[in-house]
Parts: sequence; structure tokens; C-alpha cells
Amino acid sequence: MKLIPLTDFEDRFDGLEEVFIDERIFRIDYVKPVGNGLVIRFDGVNDRDSARSLTNKLLTVDRKDAAPLSDGEFYTFDIIGLDVFDLDGRKLGTVENVLKTGSNDVFVTRADDGREILIPALKAVVRSIDLEKKSMVIDPSTLEEI
Repeated sequence: MKLIPLTDFEDRFDGLEEVFIDERIFRIDYVKPVGNGLVIRFDGVNDRDSARSLTNKLLTVDRKDAAPLSDGEFYTFDIIGLDVFDLDGRKLGTVENVLKTGSNDVFVTRADDGREILIPALKAVVRSIDLEKKSMVIDPSTLEEI
């Protein structure tokens, strides 16, 4: 099967033994880089119909197998779902998505009234992220300066 990696870590699949697809565990038999993708073979996926059933599915890894991050870095799946607050503690919304723009990520946040707020992932804007509290604090006044 051909896989299009969405990871920021190019060597992500080196030594990886298993992955999840739709909450099912698949053991990896073989991985080889090909162009801008990978060719991957899973144990038990031995025919075209079995492989076709996995088409357009998202492949994930267990948190223990996730690549290590530096201080101040977060996985996208940790950011999605965070409640966003301003410096005064007022809830602005909840992060729904993270856009990878090249220069910096952008947190797509949905306000309770349905508005979409785009928050650049910059230290001048994002003051703190607390994964235990599932919250992010931003300085909205800096949004006008950017």
C-alpha cells in the first residue's frame, strides 16, 4: 500500500512496529520510502480488497511511540480540543483544527457564537498552554498587531 505521511518527522516509521487505523492495531511487516511517500505492508493485509478497505484512512501511533518533542512543542492532537481564554479568563472558544502554514501554525478556534477565530501559534499571542487543564491563554490585543 502507498502511504502519504502527514508527520513532521521524516524518519517516523524507522523501527515502528504497529499502528492504529480506526482503533484497530496493525503490525508493520515492511516500510520503504518511495518518492514523497512510503510503501507499507501490514501483517494480515494480503490482498487487494483488504488493502482497499484501508484507503483514505488516518493512521495513528500510540502515544508511547510518538516522536519526542522539545520544550514548548506540542502534538497537533493535544492542541485540538483545548479551550482558549483571554488574559482576563474569558473563554473565547475551542480549538477545532491546526493549520500548517509553513511559517507558523494557526489554531482554528470556534467561538460559542459560531464565529471562527484564527490564532497564530506565536509566543507573542499564545501566552500559555496547559494540557492538564486543557486550556490555552492568548493575548487578543496582539492579534491586531500581526
